[in-house]
Amino acid sequence: TRLCILATLPDAKAESVRKALTEALKYLPAELRKTLTYDRGREMSEHKILEEDLGIDVYFCDPHSPWQKGTCENMNGLIRQYLPKGIDLNQA
Repeated sequence: TRLCILATLPDAKAESVRKALTEALKYLPAELRKTLTYDRGREMSEHKILEEDLGIDVYFCDPHSPWQKGTCENMNGLIRQYLPKGIDLNQA
C-alpha cells in the first residue's frame, strides 16, 4: 500500500524494532498488512516472531541493493527534509 508509519524507538535492538512494528501494524486490517520488505539490518533478526505475531510475510532485499526498495528510499529522503536525524518525534 506504500503506507508510511513513523515510530519512536528507545534503541536499534531487534526486540525494540519488533515490538514497535507489532504495535504500529496490529491495528491495520489484515488485508493491508500482508508483507513487509526490509533491508538486511540486524535490527530485523526477530522477523520470524514478527511474522507469527502479525500473520505477515517478511522479505529481505539483497545486500547493497537500495534500488530494490526505491519507494522506501524516496520516502526516507522526503522524511529527512522535514525531520532531520536526531529530532524528537514527540516534539515534531
